[in-house]
Amino acid sequence: VQMVESGGGLVQPGGSLRLSCATSGFSFSSYDMGWYRQAPGKECELIASITSGGGSTNYVDSVKGRFTISRDNSKKMVFMQLNSLKPGDTAVYYCNVKQAPVVSTCESWGQGTQVTVSS
Repeated sequence: VQMVESGGGLVQPGGSLRLSCATSGFSFSSYDMGWYRQAPGKECELIASITSGGGSTNYVDSVKGRFTISRDNSKKMVFMQLNSLKPGDTAVYYCNVKQAPVVSTCESWGQGTQVTVSS
């Protein structure tokens, strides 16, 4: 099982980014997927999820209305559009099969992609 995240970077407050996650090694279309993020010194939090067929999404309140998760089952990829970014969104972002809403660390899942929001 492998997840490879990309698309992060340094952006000013109010800016946008589009994250991508390429997956392999499992039956992608059978699983609900999620984007997690981990800020320094904090636990890893599920911030957005999407059902296996893509028909339903959920977001934590802190990103609702600003972030949009999507998926392409034919390409085994999951995406997240990040708009109206705030300094509090600074974190390493990871994708994975949807699991618990909070995990101690996501670092073992892969390299993640760093999002830094700063002026």
